[in-house]
Amino acid sequence: MSSGPDTSFAALDDDILQQAEQIRRERLSKRAKAQEEAVNPMSKKASKPEEEKVLVGNLIGEGHVNYVLMYNMLTGIRTAVSRCQAKIRRPLTDDDYTAAHKYSFDIVGNELTPSARYDFKFKDYAPWVFRVLREDHFNLDPADYLLSLTAKYILSELGSPGKSGSFFYFSRDYRFIIKTIHSNEHKYLLSILKDYHAHVRDNPHTLISRFYGLHRVKLPHGRKIHFVIMNNLFPPHRDIHETYDLKGSTVGREYPEEKARENPKAVLKDLNWINRGRTLELGPEKRALFAEQLRRDTEFLKKMNVMDYSLLIGIHNVQRGNRDNIRRNTLRVFQPVDFSERPMPMRRKMSLLKSQQAEAKALRRAMRQSDPRELTDRESDPAAALADRQHLVFYQDEGGMRATDEANEPMHQIYYLGIIDILTPYNTFKKAEHIWKGMSADRHKISPVPPTEYGNRFMAFLGAVMRGGGGAEKFKPQSRAEKEKTD
Repeated sequence: MSSGPDTSFAALDDDILQQAEQIRRERLSKRAKAQEEAVNPMSKKASKPEEEKVLVGNLIGEGHVNYVLMYNMLTGIRTAVSRCQAKIRRPLTDDDYTAAHKYSFDIVGNELTPSARYDFKFKDYAPWVFRVLREDHFNLDPADYLLSLTAKYILSELGSPGKSGSFFYFSRDYRFIIKTIHSNEHKYLLSILKDYHAHVRDNPHTLISRFYGLHRVKLPHGRKIHFVIMNNLFPPHRDIHETYDLKGSTVGREYPEEKARENPKAVLKDLNWINRGRTLELGPEKRALFAEQLRRDTEFLKKMNVMDYSLLIGIHNVQRGNRDNIRRNTLRVFQPVDFSERPMPMRRKMSLLKSQQAEAKALRRAMRQSDPRELTDRESDPAAALADRQHLVFYQDEGGMRATDEANEPMHQIYYLGIIDILTPYNTFKKAEHIWKGMSADRHKISPVPPTEYGNRFMAFLGAVMRGGGGAEKFKPQSRAEKEKTD
């Protein structure tokens, strides 16, 4: 009789063991599934139609030359801007224009910053001033700004980085540009920030670049990299068929036409505009408004002792439309993380540190698995992308300014334009460059001239290229025979 209970308990033990084994298998299966989703958060989207998974170019991963810089910029912007936005608004003080908030990132994280994949330091300059600029003067929604900057990135750097060595990145909706700048430019922007703020406040329709943030990234034992966040003049939904960078200088200011025919994305210059017989087609109303705002902005730049700026003009031909597909043939999208439809605001409670670290880990995992994707019209809502400038005189025609005839009736071009590169003061180096270049060319037509002369020439040139301005032929450099004849 004694064996009965033992047999029953043995059978019960077997049942318990079998049930425990089944639970263990289920748990292992769930854990494996969770790990797979954690490593590849995009796997949930695998069932989407093929047209939503079109890849462009090569995979951009850790092998990309600017991958680490990109990651650090993204993480720093998200943390610093979110932390500033979480605070209650207050009036600006003089100290706000020179303030700088420092953040240290590492794999562990702390009460101020989430854990990060790389060790780096981040500095946020004048955060309160740029917050006021974004919200009060540039009409940017804070959540929309963060989502745009930290959701997707376009990593192609507009070909070569250019003479200044700057790199450019685009936000997911093509509205914002992240541009690396020299430390001297960063110092100069801070020195004129109060005047810049006042000018933007008094001139809401200004053509001058809109600066949304000024930051710095520093890697361990590495150099400090400063960068600004600014507006992208060109629209996400329109091909730009011709691009011009006009300074009013004509010495060395020509892009080879044979190269331009092969490269529709080329940025053409003053002599190209003149030789192609281009005219800024504006009717009386828009011409008067444009000329007045141009005068105000140029007077401000002269007062700030700035030169070497230019008017960037992108021309969209309405009849030609988007059939050349220029945008899709040139842009790459980098998707580091699939956040929910809005960014999580930073909070000041220590209890949320773990959730911040978890978010940072998800960010790192997603970035490792990210692919470049085509920027499709589905991902870019033109109305949303242009909402912040629809009320502005020079950007209210689908984000630009429609050409008009003398009866103020619309024509077949849309101009996307603005004054760029305003961070070059006329310093000792530029004075020396003026003397040096003036020895071999007409010193009034070279680019480096004193700010007052530069501004006056800039205004005169743009007045000449507008309809009724008489043309800019007189700005072309004279040949030696012509010069001897006039002498």
